[in-house]
Amino acid sequence: MRPLLSLPSKIVGTAWHYRPTLSTEQLVLWGVVIFSVFYNVPFWQQAFAGYDPLAVQTWLTFANMFLVMTCLNYLVFVSLAFRTLVKPLLTLLFLIAAFVSYFTSYYGTYFDTSMLDNVLQTDTNEAQELLTAGLLIHLAIFFGLPTVMIWRVNITPSTWKKAMLRRSAYCLASAVILLLALFLSYQEVSSLMRNNKELRYLVTPGNYIVSMAQALSSQHASANTVRSPVGEDASISSQAGDKPTLLVIVVGETVRAANWGLNGYERQTTPKLALQPDVINFSDVFSCGTSTAVSLPCMFSLPGRADYAKSYAQQHESLLDVLAHAGLEVTWLDNQSGCKGVCDGVTTKALSPEEYASLCQDGRCFDEALVQALTTQISGTSADQVVVLHQLGNHGPSYYQRYPPAYERFVPTCNSADLATCSREAITNSYDNAILYTDTVLDQVIETLKHQDEYATAMIYLSDHGESLGEKGLYLHGIPYAIAPDEQTHVPMVWWLSNSFSQQQGLDTDCLRQVSDQAASHDNLFHSVLGLLDVATDVYQQAKDISQTCRSLAN
Repeated sequence: MRPLLSLPSKIVGTAWHYRPTLSTEQLVLWGVVIFSVFYNVPFWQQAFAGYDPLAVQTWLTFANMFLVMTCLNYLVFVSLAFRTLVKPLLTLLFLIAAFVSYFTSYYGTYFDTSMLDNVLQTDTNEAQELLTAGLLIHLAIFFGLPTVMIWRVNITPSTWKKAMLRRSAYCLASAVILLLALFLSYQEVSSLMRNNKELRYLVTPGNYIVSMAQALSSQHASANTVRSPVGEDASISSQAGDKPTLLVIVVGETVRAANWGLNGYERQTTPKLALQPDVINFSDVFSCGTSTAVSLPCMFSLPGRADYAKSYAQQHESLLDVLAHAGLEVTWLDNQSGCKGVCDGVTTKALSPEEYASLCQDGRCFDEALVQALTTQISGTSADQVVVLHQLGNHGPSYYQRYPPAYERFVPTCNSADLATCSREAITNSYDNAILYTDTVLDQVIETLKHQDEYATAMIYLSDHGESLGEKGLYLHGIPYAIAPDEQTHVPMVWWLSNSFSQQQGLDTDCLRQVSDQAASHDNLFHSVLGLLDVATDVYQQAKDISQTCRSLAN
């Protein structure tokens, strides 16, 4: 029996002590083949959706695309892989590929430049939430195992002449195979990639490397940019006896219109807003982007989505600067990971967990702390002012941490950041509970404004983008806009106007209710705010001001 019992240990021992000897070129080839097979499953699934898996042509096309992907990666990486660098380079590539493959496989994430902007702007708290047990297990398999194998390989020593000849031969062979594969499948492959441009964001690790380079380049350019002024001619006029105006803009986070109670959702997730008689709900509003890094700068910039470019937002002032030029006091109160440059020219205050200890835990504050900060801000001045509240809202994946326990109305909930461990019902319940809490926060903002008798007050609530909760196998957000589902682009917007504000600005609120079901978007925010506050400036575009027809009726 003893020889039989010792057999497994001998096999394990032999395998552990086995250290293959490979050339640098062979090790890189081994690595890129593994990338193509194991780290690009979402790409293969989408590329061949609808193909007949039993057809010979399907397998021929797959083989050609496999060769194209592998040879392209090989030609890029082998040029950087020298004997002393090849193991660190492959280790880094496998680390990147392991992270990327996890989020593309489990959440349907596309790693384009916008997503990499989000990654670069993620704060410590957000990063910690993503470190789930599922991710760590995935890293152990898809990073740990290949890394151990890489470092157990012995690299073949050779003279530089032999190394150059060998590398040239491998590169030539790869180039020939690449050209042959492209020749045999060019029409089909080019048609597939041309009609499904988003597929390039699933090719790992190239997607991450290219997008990261673009995102870093953009950030570097932003750091050295002086913003050009916008609307320096802005002015605001007031009549004798007018109260100073106070507008609160609440920037929602990751709330989608489909689960918004006021939009007719099967659950009443906005019961308190429904009881506010002066609330006007806009039911057909679409975002500028599918991530905060795009939507937030875009919704406060002049061009709008059709002409929006990150470079423009970095190089020009925002709506808040125009309001400041008009003489309003503008303050940004932040319960998120920053304003993405929107508030650079105005007073900015981030919520401090120490200051709102009863509403904060683990470095995060519930959004009710914004209401307290708003009250403090209002009491500090009697001038015309605009206050922006940037919510934590429904920021995922830890929806269950976005509301106090008292708001856990819909059960069972998903009490984990690892959404793969929860049912869709539990995920949706947690998400809806977070909206229920936002409803309370907005109700508190309105009640706070109602008691500001010395001001003519108003509130605008608008979410930055939506969220996928498992529809079509997608979770979270950040899908390229061209293919993004409505769940990520259709967002709620609510206005509340006090009687004194409506009368002072000459607004017909019944008219506003009649136009509230018309199509609108983030593009309307810039000009609607200028219109509501009666700010005169050459950059104002009346056609994009939602309330302009209702002001003319009242006047």
